[in-house]
Amino acid sequence: MKLAVIGTGYVGLVSGVCFAHLGNEVICVDKIDHKIAMLEQGEVPIYEPGLKQLITDNKREGRLRFTTDLSGAVQQSNIIIIAVGTPSLPNGEADLSYVNQVAEEIALAMNGYKIIVTKSTVPVGTNEKVEAIIKQHSMHEFDVASVPEFLREGSAIHDTLNPDRIVIGVSNPRAQSPLITMHHVLTNNIVVTDLRSAEMIKYASNAFLATKISFINEISNICEKVGADVTKVAEGMGYDKRIGSSFLKAGIGYGGSCFPKDTQALIQIAGHVDYEFKLLKSVVDVNRDQRYKVVSKLQSIMDSISGKTIAIWGLAFKPETDDVRDAPAFEIIQSLLDLGARIKAYDPVATANFAKQLIHPNLQYCSTMEDAVHQSDALCLLTEWRQFVEFSLIQLESMMKQPILIDGRNVFSEEQLANTSFTYYSIGRPSLNQGVRERYPALLL
Repeated sequence: MKLAVIGTGYVGLVSGVCFAHLGNEVICVDKIDHKIAMLEQGEVPIYEPGLKQLITDNKREGRLRFTTDLSGAVQQSNIIIIAVGTPSLPNGEADLSYVNQVAEEIALAMNGYKIIVTKSTVPVGTNEKVEAIIKQHSMHEFDVASVPEFLREGSAIHDTLNPDRIVIGVSNPRAQSPLITMHHVLTNNIVVTDLRSAEMIKYASNAFLATKISFINEISNICEKVGADVTKVAEGMGYDKRIGSSFLKAGIGYGGSCFPKDTQALIQIAGHVDYEFKLLKSVVDVNRDQRYKVVSKLQSIMDSISGKTIAIWGLAFKPETDDVRDAPAFEIIQSLLDLGARIKAYDPVATANFAKQLIHPNLQYCSTMEDAVHQSDALCLLTEWRQFVEFSLIQLESMMKQPILIDGRNVFSEEQLANTSFTYYSIGRPSLNQGVRERYPALLL
């Protein structure tokens, strides 16, 4: 098939490259000249494992092209995929200005029947508005479909090529068959539904996963008070097929470009139809508060944070990405700076993106993980990169001024902590936390 993908962010670029890898002819379009120039030169504007090699391979095979010429790409393609950003507005609603603009540009460029697929995450009813915009500006026949994405940053290629399911929302059966054919090579789990249901499936899925994360974080907070281990609790829960083990990992909460934006958008969607989504509002509140657990744990150890040097390992919102959008590290570092701390921060790939948004005279970005911890009074692990998890704690202790470790992702085990003198705090694991006997003596009788 001949595809045009409008937008070369995470969703658009990965989707376009993967469809080319599957044998389709793909033209990726973006209006940002320097981004297209980078891609043409074999450079990738985002960090995603394996993506650069796939781009190189498919460009060499002639299946993948990059351009700023939206009109030409539309005219040469049968299926047009809209994958532009839908950032949050100040009130939490999704900003649809890019989607609306692209819909108009597609309409003006059309030279025959096209299937326009919205892959951007959009509120319920958006595809009907896209259809109306195109009708207003074009006399050509077309169909609009909603095919939401469910990829995860850091494993986006695997998720695209090995999806749990494909959701196809259509209003005209004419578009159904080509889209099923296009996706059938990926999975037999194809859900065909109406446009509005497809739009809602995306939001409902992300909202449910965010709810699981906030739920297990609430459980972790109770575990700390009653002396239970949240990792064991999650393991015991996860074997129940009705619950499942995924997204039951306690920590400092979710971040990134999807969960924060989509939960707020769904709350707004509900509000527009006079429904208060109380559960999801609580999920958002819990997630916001969870980020500050690292700071409160550090305060419980130190008489004063002012003047202390605090090392930070991890700035991206998750491993294997350079995405720092809504990363917990922002609030945590800012709070420590406000308390008078000096910060030495390191991330394997996200430092440059983070530094664009937070500059402070007491914030130093380090070039190695060792530089960050050297002579530091404490270390806060915020992103569970493999190199952090596998680092010798005995070696780590020898580098630090004081052996204080706040593990915001519960990555270190009792075995790793053995033979060290770390004052160690994790999330919801009081048996590993320093001082549990003094704080909860009745629980240990």
